[in-house]
Amino acid sequence: MLSEFVVRRLPDKNRPQVRPWLWVGPALFLVAAFLLFPMIGTIVQSFEDNKGSFVGLQNFGDQLGSYPGGSWIAIRNNLIFWLIFYTLFVLAFGLLLAVLFDRVPYESTVKSLIFMPMAISSVALGVIWKFMYWYQPSGEVQTGTLNALVSLVHHDPVAWLQDQWPGDLALLNNLALITAATWGITGFSMVILSAALKGIPGDLLEAARVDGAGEITIFRRVIFPLMMPTIVVVGTTLVIFALKAFDVVYVMTNGLYNSDVLALRMYNLLYLSRNNASASAVAVILLIAVIPVLIFNLRQFRAVEARR
Repeated sequence: MLSEFVVRRLPDKNRPQVRPWLWVGPALFLVAAFLLFPMIGTIVQSFEDNKGSFVGLQNFGDQLGSYPGGSWIAIRNNLIFWLIFYTLFVLAFGLLLAVLFDRVPYESTVKSLIFMPMAISSVALGVIWKFMYWYQPSGEVQTGTLNALVSLVHHDPVAWLQDQWPGDLALLNNLALITAATWGITGFSMVILSAALKGIPGDLLEAARVDGAGEITIFRRVIFPLMMPTIVVVGTTLVIFALKAFDVVYVMTNGLYNSDVLALRMYNLLYLSRNNASASAVAVILLIAVIPVLIFNLRQFRAVEARR
């Protein structure tokens, strides 16, 4: 290796200090070139206009100063609908499936089937669910799976992706998008939580059963507390996924009907409106939202590793 070749030509007393930097150096260079420098450039550009002139906080004012316009709809969807519902849905279904299919004869087969959507790209996932939600006016043939089922019970078809019920809050169509994304990522949550579940000593569970505890009590008093560090790590990872939501929304609604999210708004400002300055401001807003969660996630991950 080139690093060792260089180290061998250094004085013996300097080798211990130089060797780690030579090994880490290429990785640090890549992080700086493809992450740090672009991030700094984006932050600088967020304080400039499209011509490069300094405008202070004007770009942020354009995005945040005209409630409910600007980026407020996207912020609401990211920080309320996606962050709360997406995280809770994926965690709940992942934990439920991990517990239900733990140590059963067909465990590997069922878990493989549940994990299979992870092999599908987010764009393909969005296309699949868009056809499932497809809406035709009442009286026409319903080609969408869900509305075909709804028509069987003689109910009017539902515009799942266009309906902004209740009122203009757009809860229904945002939940439709979140459901599609949940289907695609639940396998990830299940696998991680299943690994944590299998790390709980069987003797501990048997001792609880011998003492007369029921399965629900064992889950509440033994399994859940022992899995909590892993649940927190998975949950914070899902929060980051929620804040970065893009593909599913772009494919299924393109942010229409009050379903916009920050990443999609940034994309549209940059590539459709050609407004680099405002796109940079939205990117900084998204960065500010993600960084605290990322730091917390890293600390929790280290805490879990330290307990092993």
